[in-house]
Amino acid sequence: MPIQAIEPKRLYRQIADQLREMIRSGEYVVGTRLPAERDLATQLGVSRPSVREAVIALEVEGLVEVRTGSGIHVLAREPAASARELAPNAFGPFEIIRARQLVEGELAALAAQRMGREQVAGLREALAVFAEDMARGEVPVRGDRLFHLRIAEGADNGPLIRVVTDLFDERNNALFEQLGQHFEHHDSWCLALAEHQAVVEAIASGDAGAAREAMRAHLQHSHDRFAEGWPLSRKLQTDASRSATTSAVSTLAL
Repeated sequence: MPIQAIEPKRLYRQIADQLREMIRSGEYVVGTRLPAERDLATQLGVSRPSVREAVIALEVEGLVEVRTGSGIHVLAREPAASARELAPNAFGPFEIIRARQLVEGELAALAAQRMGREQVAGLREALAVFAEDMARGEVPVRGDRLFHLRIAEGADNGPLIRVVTDLFDERNNALFEQLGQHFEHHDSWCLALAEHQAVVEAIASGDAGAAREAMRAHLQHSHDRFAEGWPLSRKLQTDASRSATTSAVSTLAL
């Protein structure tokens, strides 16, 4: 057998491998629950976000299921035949968000220095698309993507636009999609919309420092929303958040 190159594994994959082997060996029996996320993090000596990414990877494989108010349940000893395949060294959602925070914070600062009135109007148009999709009950990815790419375009640098595009489109990988099913909902998108509006106002004022901090704060809040306690409901939609969306649509239309 020829020698195979050794590739470093992302931390969440190492954690998932350990848990998968413990399930396969019967240490965690089908029908029982895994230890709580915080306990796993303590036992493994890693952060809770890394454990969360590992649990999500196992959920994508069909080995476990995170149940509201009940914990992480073992479903099977082997991955489901219908499970989506994860790339061997796919980036975890938290790692992607941290990279975006670094890159897009600086791009927002550049946008504040360079964007003219028409380009700022284009950002407001992206927010209107975002809000209108929410009002229809749709996940507002169109407006979200358009917003971030238009800020990148303000830097007038092709490689940076490609970087932002590639990082944003990592949302389409199985890990990010599964995590979103737990933590993205109407309320979280309302918060994201308000954070986007703060970025636009800073850019419109020409304040590079404020734009940088507003973008970094937005992405930090996105990170923290994915890292918070498991939600009580996957699809929490309150009357207050719906009202906020209607108000946002009206404001953006002005």
